[in-house]
Amino acid sequence: METRSDELLAAAREAAGRAYAPYSRFTVGAALLGADGRIYVGCNVENASYGLSLCAERNALFHAVACGCRAFRALALAAPEPTVPCGACRQALAEFCDGGLPIALGSLDPAAPVGRTTLGALFPAPFALGAVRDGGRG
Repeated sequence: METRSDELLAAAREAAGRAYAPYSRFTVGAALLGADGRIYVGCNVENASYGLSLCAERNALFHAVACGCRAFRALALAAPEPTVPCGACRQALAEFCDGGLPIALGSLDPAAPVGRTTLGALFPAPFALGAVRDGGRG
């Protein structure tokens, strides 16, 4: 399956440049490749009430769903240093993606090495998976 890793990482780096992170100063960009071939991006958006902040991964996922895409081929993240999705993002991704979803973990520096993993390696036992496996259309 095609993941377009380089293109996704470039889109994630660009999205990170639009992040709103005045509190953590840790900008993150995400790029999610839809089964429709489109790339959906998101960046982290912080809030003074930290619980209201939104991670880049969920921002990209919710953007894709709002555009009508509910199946995905790959995810790329870019941050000051390679980082993995938080637990909330892993659970949100598991609602729409199986464990084989490839994830590229990059930094903001395009010359730096890129880590690779899968959603299943990071999150082997999602909560209540299977309740709505068709992406909420059933």
